[in-house]
Amino acid sequence: MYSRDVPIATQAPQTPPLSPTHDQIVVLYVTVVYAVVIFGIWNIPVARTLINPLKLFTIGWHEFCHIVAAVLTGGTISSVTIDPNLGGATIVEGGRPPIILAAGYVGSSVFGGAFILAGFDSLVAKILSFVLGLGLVTPLVLVRDKLTILLTLFYEGLLVGFWFIGHAQALRWYCLFVGVMNTFYVIWDLTDDKFFRKANDSDCTQFNLMFPRIPAHVWACFWIMFQTGVCISFLFIGIVSFKLSTEDMNTQAAVFLPT
Repeated sequence: MYSRDVPIATQAPQTPPLSPTHDQIVVLYVTVVYAVVIFGIWNIPVARTLINPLKLFTIGWHEFCHIVAAVLTGGTISSVTIDPNLGGATIVEGGRPPIILAAGYVGSSVFGGAFILAGFDSLVAKILSFVLGLGLVTPLVLVRDKLTILLTLFYEGLLVGFWFIGHAQALRWYCLFVGVMNTFYVIWDLTDDKFFRKANDSDCTQFNLMFPRIPAHVWACFWIMFQTGVCISFLFIGIVSFKLSTEDMNTQAAVFLPT
């Protein structure tokens, strides 16, 4: 005879795809905090110098997107400027100017979104840390400032050190910071234009010069809404795609260069 009291194994309830876990809620809050902190640091005269390497990384990628778009549309690169104080500028002859100009903000948004995903998963953070490590040193080809070089070495050291903190959990927050900085580049670009009168105009100003009937502030509103939408989209992707607990992340990440 079979007993009717034999317990039946049940699966643990799963979190709905769009419902963030506790760890993911923390990522959402930290994203907002990072946006506020970066806005402050980017615009405080002394503090903004301390993030020069990250600014160069952000500006460098932005200009790289302009370069790629210029080459793909048949343009010729005349000169490239990447400076933490003056901003970036890519002078192009030929090509399709609207596409080349738009590529900067679009590329920054998508690139930053990838780093935002790293904030949800330590394995993704490990992989993107190599991109960040290379990206931090590449702009030094155009930089001769000793303080910026020393700060770059410091940020590289942090990157390496974070691999060994909490099974690379610290890398998640480093990458998330970089992701927010890139995703909202239009805001930092505009504030540099307004408060520091940098030599190289923001892309919103350039759009106004290209399309005079549309004021620069309208372009600014459009691109801020665009980048905000991209950020929210990647946050949703992160919530849906990365549901692992911290312990499960550590187990997964240990497969890739364990620390």
